[in-house]
Amino acid sequence: MSALSLHQVSPSSTPLRLTGRGRIVLIGVPLVVLAVLLLSLTGLFHSPAKASESAADLAVTPTVTVTVQSGQSLWAIAGAVAPDRDARDVVADIVQLNNLAAGTVLPGQQLFVPTR
Repeated sequence: MSALSLHQVSPSSTPLRLTGRGRIVLIGVPLVVLAVLLLSLTGLFHSPAKASESAADLAVTPTVTVTVQSGQSLWAIAGAVAPDRDARDVVADIVQLNNLAAGTVLPGQQLFVPTR
């Protein structure tokens, strides 16, 4: 027999050895990725929404109160109150001002309608 065949060792019987650089890569890289992810999420959830630079920049929307008549829709109200504006924008403003969940209104219902 040759000397090579006597000293062959199966790959599964040798223990895995990590060098210092291998430990850094195996442990350090996932830790850095985790830290970046946590910092990104923290910044996302803690950043305040900014509507305006100062309170002086905020403006009150001028409104009138309208009572819905029988057979009237938001589109009809929008067209009557602001004929020079796009009705879709006026309807969206009415829905937002009155916190309407749906686009339907009932006769006798009072709505705030923007006048601008």
